[in-house]
Amino acid sequence: MYDVVIAGGGHNGLVTAFYLARAGRKVLVLERREIVGGCAVTEELWPGYKVSSASYLVSLLQSTVVEDMQLARYGYHVDPKDPAFFSPFPCGRYFFTWQDHAKTLAEVAKFSKKDAEAMPRFDAQLERIAVLVESLLLTIPPPFPPKGVGELLEYVKLAGRVRKLATADMVALVKIFTMSAAEYLDEWFESPEIKVTLATDGVIGANGGPRSPGTAYILLHHCMGGVGGKRGLWGFVRGGMGAVSNAMAQAAQAAGAEIRCGAAVEKVLVRDGRAAGVVLANGDEILAKQVASNLDPKLTFTKLVDTALLPEDFNQTIRNFRIEGTSAKINLAVNGLPNFTALPGAPAPHHRATMHLCPDMDYVERAWDDAKYGRPSDRPLLEMTCPTMYDPSLAPPGKHIIGIFLQYAPYTLREGNWDSLREPFYRRVLSIIDEYAPGFSSAIEHYQVLTPLDLERRFGITKGNIFHGEMAIDQMFMLRPAARYASYKTPIEGLYLCGSGAHPGGGVMGAPGYNAARVMLRG
Repeated sequence: MYDVVIAGGGHNGLVTAFYLARAGRKVLVLERREIVGGCAVTEELWPGYKVSSASYLVSLLQSTVVEDMQLARYGYHVDPKDPAFFSPFPCGRYFFTWQDHAKTLAEVAKFSKKDAEAMPRFDAQLERIAVLVESLLLTIPPPFPPKGVGELLEYVKLAGRVRKLATADMVALVKIFTMSAAEYLDEWFESPEIKVTLATDGVIGANGGPRSPGTAYILLHHCMGGVGGKRGLWGFVRGGMGAVSNAMAQAAQAAGAEIRCGAAVEKVLVRDGRAAGVVLANGDEILAKQVASNLDPKLTFTKLVDTALLPEDFNQTIRNFRIEGTSAKINLAVNGLPNFTALPGAPAPHHRATMHLCPDMDYVERAWDDAKYGRPSDRPLLEMTCPTMYDPSLAPPGKHIIGIFLQYAPYTLREGNWDSLREPFYRRVLSIIDEYAPGFSSAIEHYQVLTPLDLERRFGITKGNIFHGEMAIDQMFMLRPAARYASYKTPIEGLYLCGSGAHPGGGVMGAPGYNAARVMLRG
């Protein structure tokens, strides 16, 4: 008998385990794969190459979690990207953003002096809004719609936070939650190159294009957090993303939690209307007073739990919960770096950045148009990173790892299937890179292509959605994953959600796991 069994050893499950174990609970984490971490893993895909096969950068990981778990003690270290972004354009021009704000403004001025003047105001407003929204990340959403004075008062308290914003910032907050990334950026900037570089953060992982309503929030979501106390920075974890999960696992075990790999949870035991433990794929039953699912809402409430035990309105909400994946990840082992026509030379500072290959907003919108009708993008948006520029130990001497995160690759295809389309899609991606960096494809020694179908098969995320569900306004905060059930509790007493399908959503941040543990400790 355990006090708590956690289904899924992704990073949020490990965070939940740590806080519960530290509070004296007897905790068991059950992980289907042979390694913990979920999508935050480092895998030796080829001899000598240690690859962050899925997630690849960190920024949103909550400082409270990092400090409480003493992750640095267990080897957690982040190298902040500098430069942050590099965008080469077909015309031969290029654009950088740097940690040094003055250097970034000089880059912006190359394209528009007016935009260089606007950028500090844009950054300042986005930061003020980000501070407010970040304060909600570790907040447990109150029930919605509120019933009774007590629940109503919770919303009054939340409104008090918003009242601290200036009028212009309140208006901007509403716009961010409702506008598209393109519309929001159009209000600030005139340069197409500046706008498309910034807009990519609005569509990463999103089931929509830069002109789709709501993508402005995804842009804000990626601007929150920071590295080394500096807001908005993203960084590479020394040793790959698995170093995050391994540090969390060690912290949880040091606090007293037990972790078991190769143990797939098949169903949640429910007795007398209450969660009583789990049944493993091998038939073993493990009893517990509480159960937390780190799986996404679809898997949790359609596979682990008998839907007959759930209210029909809740079942309908889960059936309607949008979780279509549209992102793919390609991992490359290479013996040479891309030599860009726009800025020749390798290795060079721009290989330390996220390298964007998307020339303008229409290009990205056309890529989404393909996906919208069930086709892999003919010319997808590409984000390339090279972690070995910061940590050479990840590859053999003289070799590098290149990660390509791309939009769009819809899970649901109108024609064909990913098993037959995977290779042609990969070849198309290489041809695009070769347009910007001629001959790069000849440097590839090994490759791995992870379509949404592959992400589902390998990491157990429904339809390959990296956020465990769309990050849209109707699936956020007090509505994630369902009204009246956004506080990590579920309709079954003693069963909780602790993964990214709960507030505040996706990304390696640890906030859902932290919040779930607080609720579970209340009983």
